[in-house]
Amino acid sequence: MNVAFFELCRVHDALELRSIGQPRAAVPTLPDLCETELGALRNSEDCTLMARAGIFTEKVQLKADSSPMQAYVARPQGTGPHPGLMVFQEAFGVNAHIRDVAERFAAEGYVAVAPELFHRTAPAGFEAEYTDFASVRPHLQAITPEAAEADIRATCEWLHFNAEVKRSDISCVGFCMGGRVSFIAASIVPLHAAVSFYGGGIAQDSLDRAKTLHGPILLIWGGLDKHITPEIRRSVVDAVAAQHKPYVNAEFSQADHGFFCDQRSSYEPRSARQAWALTMEFLRS
Repeated sequence: MNVAFFELCRVHDALELRSIGQPRAAVPTLPDLCETELGALRNSEDCTLMARAGIFTEKVQLKADSSPMQAYVARPQGTGPHPGLMVFQEAFGVNAHIRDVAERFAAEGYVAVAPELFHRTAPAGFEAEYTDFASVRPHLQAITPEAAEADIRATCEWLHFNAEVKRSDISCVGFCMGGRVSFIAASIVPLHAAVSFYGGGIAQDSLDRAKTLHGPILLIWGGLDKHITPEIRRSVVDAVAAQHKPYVNAEFSQADHGFFCDQRSSYEPRSARQAWALTMEFLRS
């Protein structure tokens, strides 16, 4: 466990260092993708490619339900193929925290893509402050199960047809609202693994999806979370267990909702480090 914490700190420090002036390397050419299958809209205005300390980041355009959906991509240098990972946002957009999470996964060898799930109701690049839930509520309410499914399929297809991604090793991780989307993703597309951090809304509309989970799922909760009560957490675990699906249930007793995010007042560093180590081991197993 101590080794995992050391690795986390090392990777996180590296990401911080490169964000404050690491020289850029030569920009490579974009991978040769199957544009027809992807349904991607990529052009010089929509796609920006940067090189940072061993990873590249870019914004790409996908299509979900004929609606353009911007996504943030972070990937390792090198030709791969690398494992692929869908990173599903919190309710506050694909903000600096979600982009940082994607970059941390890229530093671990993943092609990570974070789709902007509010693309139907918000402008590209939408972000909100963590204290301004009122501004995200209408966008959050627009993420119906059907909308989530379309966004998941579009994102998974982008990874599947990317020459740098190992098709047999695509997983997903999501936070809060994205934790629910991660649960839905595991029920509709074949995944190596799925991780749900404090997934809000699973108990309300997605418990019946437990019977179609395609792979193992890691459920992570904060024991102090008043939004997702012990009864709600238990209902999700019971639904998965009743279907005899492989799962790991992890509750961090000293952590509240959103504890993994270092930009929130609920950030709990020790629980966040342990959850990261557990997530990486789960995805790699």
